[in-house]
Amino acid sequence: MILQSHPSQALWPILLYGAAVILLVSGMLVLAYFLGERHKEIATGTKYESGIKPTGPARLRFPVHFYLVAMFFVVFDVASAFIIAWSISIRQVGWAGYISISIFIGILLCLLLYIVRIGAFDFGPEGKKILRAYHEMLQKDG
Repeated sequence: MILQSHPSQALWPILLYGAAVILLVSGMLVLAYFLGERHKEIATGTKYESGIKPTGPARLRFPVHFYLVAMFFVVFDVASAFIIAWSISIRQVGWAGYISISIFIGILLCLLLYIVRIGAFDFGPEGKKILRAYHEMLQKDG
């Protein structure tokens, strides 16, 4: 059995390793700055996308629906992680776990129904308006 006389004796290798990493990274950054190439051509600062010349700014506004779908994906993805964790430990949690996961899934289903009902997944014009206009067009032609 090895006894250490002082707790700081075990700390010096970690500090030495940290200092070596910081020194190495700093040295690499400084060398890259001084030895790296510098370009002054006009084409250096322009955007390049598969050979297509840029026609406007690269910043585009996305509709909020894309962000909503991404947030809903995260919510339901985390929920699926909870359900998978429950399914792994199903024998340990017993009936209490079964009842709690049933309530959890019920709340998720209510959330999904609410999201669909408020139209959060509707992109573009409403489908009912399109169908109504289509049927009106058929009646006029027929």
